[in-house]
Amino acid sequence: MASIHGHDVLNMMINSGERYTTASLEAAIIARFGELARFHTCSAENMTAKELVAFLQQKGKFIAQPDGFNTHESKICRH
Repeated sequence: MASIHGHDVLNMMINSGERYTTASLEAAIIARFGELARFHTCSAENMTAKELVAFLQQKGKFIAQPDGFNTHESKICRH
């Protein structure tokens, strides 16, 4: 199975227009990409959905909102 870039998850979040919790984002990632999917970013690889969410959160890719969090195109690196 091919690895999916974290940018695809950030774009999924933007396109949905939803606010997420950690659990709801993990569920949305699994629903979209499958339970066995693995993810990579510019600096990490072979992550599960749960590991990817924790990684993106640690990297400051989420924008806190009163009812959860979302992201913005400015949070996606362009290299």
